[in-house]
Amino acid sequence: MSNRPELLAPPEIFYDETEARKYTSSSRIVEIQAKLSERALELLALPEDGVPRFLLDIGCGSGLSGETLSENGHHWIGLDISASMLNVAVEREVEGDLLLGDMGQGLGLRSGVIDGAISISAVQWLCNADKSSHEPRLRLKAFFGSLYRCLSRGARAVFQVYPENIAQRELILRQALQAGFGGGLVVDYPHSTKKRKEFLVLTCGPVQTSIQTGKNEYDESCSEDDNSEDEENGEVGISDRNRPRKKRRTNKQGKGREWVLKKKEQSRRKGNNVPADSKYTARKRKSRF
Repeated sequence: MSNRPELLAPPEIFYDETEARKYTSSSRIVEIQAKLSERALELLALPEDGVPRFLLDIGCGSGLSGETLSENGHHWIGLDISASMLNVAVEREVEGDLLLGDMGQGLGLRSGVIDGAISISAVQWLCNADKSSHEPRLRLKAFFGSLYRCLSRGARAVFQVYPENIAQRELILRQALQAGFGGGLVVDYPHSTKKRKEFLVLTCGPVQTSIQTGKNEYDESCSEDDNSEDEENGEVGISDRNRPRKKRRTNKQGKGREWVLKKKEQSRRKGNNVPADSKYTARKRKSRF
């Protein structure tokens, strides 16, 4: 069985009441979430002026990452698709405001009201088609487009992600850049399989796009979410439980003279008025440029 929860079931189903409580009660997960959130907050590079910022925690779950934001003196709002996770967050009396929603359908927040955003192990869920109506590219487009609008200009968004393969990583980054963001990947422990962590660092406004090597002294145990192996080229990860895409039919031979004559003959048989064949039928036209 795969250790990647996004390959097992949609998030709102996988994180039911039992899984939500087990996740939140694990001291190991609590510690890892705190370290990842601290690193994400560090990469946000907020001004050190002592003024609390209004931050967005995407895929906030039971509020573990939000607690790090509160401890650093910031106000925050959390979004998650799992009602069970949010119920645990309410029981834990986290300080942030909580929203139940699907980030793949857009965030629905007012323009320019967010000073920064973080997300821990959530964005790669959008690369899976959990329903027949789900198209990963369009869901990522809706997410990043709405995030760009709700962030104040110059604000950052930091996502800790663990894409399944190179294709997923490129899909996520490409959709972020097309939405208007600038930035790129910061990789901690790039040469370690277990400790490797990837952070997508985006700025609301164009900046140079790059892949940088982050901390090497960042020490932690390997989390359940950190199952990165040597990635291989491949299709964007759609798990076995999802419907395959329909293949588009292509005419590899092209539409030459024989093809045109065949289509004209078929049209004549149907009684349609078809121009007579001549030496000009299906001729190649010169470019006008």
